[in-house]
Parts: sequence; structure tokens; C-alpha cells
Amino acid sequence: MNLTDLQALEERYLMRTYKRAPVEFVRGEGALLWDSEGREYLDFLGGISVCSVGHCNPDVVEAVREQAGRLMHTSNLFFTEPMVRLAERLSESSLGGRVFFSNSGTEANECAIKIARKHAHRRGVEEPEIVSFDKDFHGRTYGALAATPRLAADPDLGPMLPGFRAVPFDDGDALREAVGERTAAVLIEPIQGESGIYPLSDETLLAARQACDEVGALLVFDEIQTGVGRTGSLWAYEQTPVRPDVLTSAKALGGGMPIGACVTSPAAAEVLEPGDHGSTFAGGPVACAAALAVLGIVDDPTLLRRVREQGAGLRDALLALDGVREVRGRGLMLGVGLVGGIDAAALGAELLANGLVVNVPEPGTLRLLPPLTVEADQIDRAVGAIGSALLSYAANQ
Repeated sequence: MNLTDLQALEERYLMRTYKRAPVEFVRGEGALLWDSEGREYLDFLGGISVCSVGHCNPDVVEAVREQAGRLMHTSNLFFTEPMVRLAERLSESSLGGRVFFSNSGTEANECAIKIARKHAHRRGVEEPEIVSFDKDFHGRTYGALAATPRLAADPDLGPMLPGFRAVPFDDGDALREAVGERTAAVLIEPIQGESGIYPLSDETLLAARQACDEVGALLVFDEIQTGVGRTGSLWAYEQTPVRPDVLTSAKALGGGMPIGACVTSPAAAEVLEPGDHGSTFAGGPVACAAALAVLGIVDDPTLLRRVREQGAGLRDALLALDGVREVRGRGLMLGVGLVGGIDAAALGAELLANGLVVNVPEPGTLRLLPPLTVEADQIDRAVGAIGSALLSYAANQ
């Protein structure tokens, strides 16, 4: 079956929720992908930060193969060792409380929303409210969607779940004003990902922590894109002056297998009780075995230091290119702001045609999320490709 056949089947049978590039990838290894015609690509998107230890990492593949050969599923009505071992590792490496497993990031955020609302009810709040920032992205199920202001504004998807309000991005004063006695939680990304890689300032993070403490609300960090080493520490909050009460993780956690997690501090660990929440597939032994293998690779001081160093080098190299206005982010989570007038979508398409996979999250921005195991020569290759594409674009204007 060739690409044309696949496109015809997609047109007939798949809902039109994605605009797919005309490429069929059939194999991956490390930072490299190959399409159905044998062309090699350098992947600086990593499945949107999912394949952070590289495509088909041998340790992850072996963990999945071994576990799938022994036991694929039982249900959460019974014990499996990978589930409880992973919960221990996530808790001890972060907030020290309890863990709820999910199948995705949006589901992890749904769990956090449920924790926040029940926690607020326990302190006498009848109509709890959750505050998030404009341009945040927390998911597409209705709780997470309601906390994602720009998507929640779509009238065709309404009515939205009540009890959510948004404030301007990185505005600590507006956040303080929005937080009050009804506030159940402040739910924020420490670095906004889907909007184009925009870090929150330390001042705003401190304002969020203080505002939550004053009223008894929970501070929730959505680390679905920033977590598991992406910024050069295991969790992004470790490079900030604040510690959240709840964090959510997914994407990179499974190394390509679908898994998410909601992790609490001890203070929020006992909010959910039997029957409050659940998931048929979440915490399954195969996905948990994959996540344990991922953490065994990423939770390593040498690798995390290398991510910070490579990220700094990549940032400097990109800033030296004509056509690059700014580079935002931390570690290997970078948003490349282009000079005004450059069509980022056209540039991204040209890069794909030339064998470099990137993402265009907004007009004027390229998003780079290479594997944390990327090699120095691959970084040089990516910078060279972006520089050449920018020069070609300028020459054709």
C-alpha cells in the first residue's frame, strides 16, 4: 500500500481532526526516521516530545517486549509490580505523595481537576473555580478543555464546564486578583508548549504560589511537555523557585507507549478515595514497564547536564542565523521566533522536504523538541538545515 492509497483511506474513514503532512513514516531509530520510500529524516519534534529517549530505544523496546510476553493486562482490581514500582519512582523523584495513572496527558489533568475541586469542597467552597493562563493548553476532554482558554472559546463545542477563568499570560498581578476564596487551584504550564514555547517568569510563579497559599488553593503544574528531562532537570519545577502541590506528566513518560500520571504532594495525597476516579487501561504493566525503562535512562545527572549544555549550544547557534529574532525555552524545549514576515508554515514544509522534522505551533515560530539523546553532529545538521531554509526563503521573496 503506497502513500496515495493511505491518503484515499484517510479521506474516506478518518475524522478530519488533523492536517497530516504527505509523508508515511515506517521506521525510526534514535533521532532518525525513514519514510516508505527509504528517505531519511532528522526528527526534531520527537512525536511532540514523546520519543525523548529516541525512536525504538533498545532499553524501552526490550522492556515492552519482555513484559508483553509475560502479562499485558489484568485490571486495576489487582496488583502488578511495574505499576507500584513506577508509582514509587515518580513519587520519590518529585512531590512525595501519591500517583494516579492515566493513558494520556489530558486524562492526567482531568484527575488534577477532580482533586482540586474535591479539595476545595472539603474546605467549604461550594462552587470551586480553577484559574489558568491565556494560551495555556491542558487537553481536549471537557475539564481540561475548559482550562484551555482559546479552545474553550469555540462556541460550537459549548457549553463548557463551568468553574474556570483565565488571566493574561505571565501577569502576576492579574493572577493575584483572580485568586480568591472560591479558587480551588491555579493550573498552569511552567513553560507553555503548544502555544509556541513561552516560559513563565519566576516572579509570576512566586505570585501563583503565594496566592494559592493565602486562600488554601492547590498549585498544579502541567508538566506533560516539560517533564521527564525535557528542560534539563527531571521536572521543570526544579529549575524554578516554587514547588507545586500537584503535577501532571505524560508524553515522554512512556517513551512511545501511552501513559500519563497525576502526582501529588503528601498534603493532597488523600483527597481521592475509592470510587472517586478510575481507568480501565491506566497503569497497565506494559506501559509502566516502558516508563520505568525511560526513567532509568533520563533520571541521570550526566544526561540531564548534557541536555542543558546542548540546549544552550543549540540556542546560541540558532540566534546566529539570519532570520531568527529570538529563541525561547529551556534545555531541549525551544521555540524559534522568526523575523517578522517570514512564513513559518512554508519554512516548516521546506524543512520537511529537505529531511528535517519540526513543528509550527503558531505563525512566526518553529518548535524544536529533539530527543534528549540527540548527538552533537545531528544538532549541527539541524541548524544547518534551518539556516539554509532561511537563506532560500529570503532569496525567493
